[in-house]
Amino acid sequence: MSSGAWAWRLEALDGREVPAPLESPGDFPSQADAESWIGEIWRGLLAAGAEQATLFEGERKVYGPMSLRPLE
Repeated sequence: MSSGAWAWRLEALDGREVPAPLESPGDFPSQADAESWIGEIWRGLLAAGAEQATLFEGERKVYGPMSLRPLE
């Protein structure tokens, strides 16, 4: 079992990091909590300039970058 905190790295299309909005909790206690949060706030993240997100557990990249744009 891993003990790393779960966190999103938000990025512009060019890979430049976009700061998380003020309402972001930062680290999450579980993958499910992190995924639930981004599922609720992705539209606001797009409006703030984030185009993609990568999920990390501690220093380990879990997956991403994934687009925040809806599938057309």
